[in-house]
Amino acid sequence: MKLVKKYIDYKTKEGYVVLIPEEDEDMWHVYNLLQEGDSLRASTLRKVVTESGTGTTAANKVRTMLTIAIESIDYDFEGCLLRVKGKNVEENQYVKLGQYHTIDIELNRKFTLKKEEWDLYSMHRLELACDPSKSADLAAIVMDEGIAHVCLVMPSMTLVRSKIDMHIPRKRKGHCDQHDKGMDKFFEQVIQALLRHVDFEVVKCILIASPGFVKDRFFTYLMAQAAKTDNKTLLDNRAKFVLCHASSGFKHSLREVLADPLLQSRLSDTKAAEEVKALAAFHTMLALDPSKAFYGPNHVEKAAEAQAIETLLISDRLFRVKNIEKRRRFIRLVESVREFGGDVKIFSSLHVSGEQLDQLTGIAAILRFPIADLDDEELEDEEEEDGGADAQGGEEGAK
Repeated sequence: MKLVKKYIDYKTKEGYVVLIPEEDEDMWHVYNLLQEGDSLRASTLRKVVTESGTGTTAANKVRTMLTIAIESIDYDFEGCLLRVKGKNVEENQYVKLGQYHTIDIELNRKFTLKKEEWDLYSMHRLELACDPSKSADLAAIVMDEGIAHVCLVMPSMTLVRSKIDMHIPRKRKGHCDQHDKGMDKFFEQVIQALLRHVDFEVVKCILIASPGFVKDRFFTYLMAQAAKTDNKTLLDNRAKFVLCHASSGFKHSLREVLADPLLQSRLSDTKAAEEVKALAAFHTMLALDPSKAFYGPNHVEKAAEAQAIETLLISDRLFRVKNIEKRRRFIRLVESVREFGGDVKIFSSLHVSGEQLDQLTGIAAILRFPIADLDDEELEDEEEEDGGADAQGGEEGAK
């Protein structure tokens, strides 16, 4: 994300930023930054009907700068754009004050976002979006015979950059030629997708995961082709490839791959590994010492009041609730945990680890010391329901 201009009054927390989204992941950051009631200013097309002196009418599309008060946000994952609807709040020769209009936010198109309050979460999201060092440093190829998904594990989401689906002829006794040729063609397509979508200068590790020996055969073919074509990119980055087991060739298998403790040393520098480790630590604590692991808004808040939280795990969907007071409630919780020295990890609902956390109401905590009486209190789900509706579109897009 390119930050063109920024002005925020740190006393009132009111201000605006001018941004240009440059990558697919930037659109996810923008989606998290936009809130109902914010002002969005951008160039847009408006259909204008004009009438001539003879009474004939003509419809033309004109480009104009428009400022709207946001009322709804629709994330189009397929087209990688945001459709933002709201009422016009500034004088415009083509659009009356109070008239509805939809502005499309697209890659490489500048827009201005103004907020009455840039809270802690919004500032964190802005910093994350505009810091190039936060880019994806982990890639993965999850595959089986005839099916492969080339993924980028971003700080905020897991992106499937390419899906290869081919029919591979079956092996027949004494006649394996057609099967072998089919696998070679399949492997070639996977290699092309890998070279097209993975930036080897940024990526620190590339996982190749599959059931059985498909991964081994692919890696052997990959290196043979790299040597044959003298592909310096592949040959120089051979050490970045890690082969591991997966139960299938589909994206959901990436979750178990990332959770494999044998991989943690290779993934220790990635943001994805940090989230997976934190979630794994929570599940371990929940199994071994339940009095030091809690989930659900009420339980976690009471643990925060006791200054007992060592690590807070919270889903970004809770910051997208329409109710401003509930949004502020989670902001205060994050501030409180950090104030007393706790570690806060904000998970994305589009990341495989975030999907798991959302199944636990989207909020969990590992405690410094046990709080036994919390076990007697009932967990309420109303916050989960409020947050779920806002995040539904994002979660569906990840599947």
